[in-house]
Amino acid sequence: MAERARRPRNPEGRMSLGEHLVELRKRLMISAAAIVVALVAGWLLSDWVWEMLRRPVLDLAELGRDAQISYADISSGFDTKVQISLFIAVIIASPVWLYQIWAFLAPGLTRREKFMGVGFLAVAVPLFLGGAVAGWFVLPNIVRLMASFQPTEDTFNLNARSYLDFAIKLLLAVGVGFVMPVLLVMLNFVGVLRGMSILKSWRVAILIIVLFAAITTPAADLMSMFLLAAPIVVLYFGAAGIAILHDRRADKRRAAELAEYGIDDAPAGSGGDRVQGAQ
Repeated sequence: MAERARRPRNPEGRMSLGEHLVELRKRLMISAAAIVVALVAGWLLSDWVWEMLRRPVLDLAELGRDAQISYADISSGFDTKVQISLFIAVIIASPVWLYQIWAFLAPGLTRREKFMGVGFLAVAVPLFLGGAVAGWFVLPNIVRLMASFQPTEDTFNLNARSYLDFAIKLLLAVGVGFVMPVLLVMLNFVGVLRGMSILKSWRVAILIIVLFAAITTPAADLMSMFLLAAPIVVLYFGAAGIAILHDRRADKRRAAELAEYGIDDAPAGSGGDRVQGAQ
């Protein structure tokens, strides 16, 4: 203990590989503990969440369609409840495990990168949850469309586990789609993408967004595809606008700094404009 107390501190804050592994284990254990605690709330909320997810199928039954959710074996009900509880727990504990990821990476980042990372998480989490809500609003349309392909006299029988997997994947996919524009802003802030490059690629971006919405929703459900694609397109152009404003401020700041040394560093493209104007 005395030798450990007399050990000089590392002024640069560097850690050995072993210390990194110990730190990683600590962060993982805290994240796991938070998820386990959140499982209690997830278990209490699981019946309500399952009721909301299976509501589209119940609505079909209320309209006179022979639709029902079945359980394949004796443990399917319990497995479904556990899966829903775990899904809820991961969402509830997301502030904790996201912070643990951030705390593990933060010591190696600069102050500017830390600021951008905090801003990214602050915006990405609400957008992901908003995307999951949008997916939930689209889910009834998808269920009704899928049921329309079967004869009305046949039973629309859905396996509980398969239906739950489909619903969760849909919510996660739409949530991730809503976060992608924020990633573009992040890449712009770190200097990987220019704002005009994002804006000029709008045709390709819209095509990718429409394809993503088409893959996420059934091909014949044009309304659901539009409901998913429209907000993502709006977020994309919003991200392009933020990136362009950031580029202008960064260019002005860089030009002012270089002007002190008598260096003319105009933003990309402006030099060509001056030459054409001179001609």
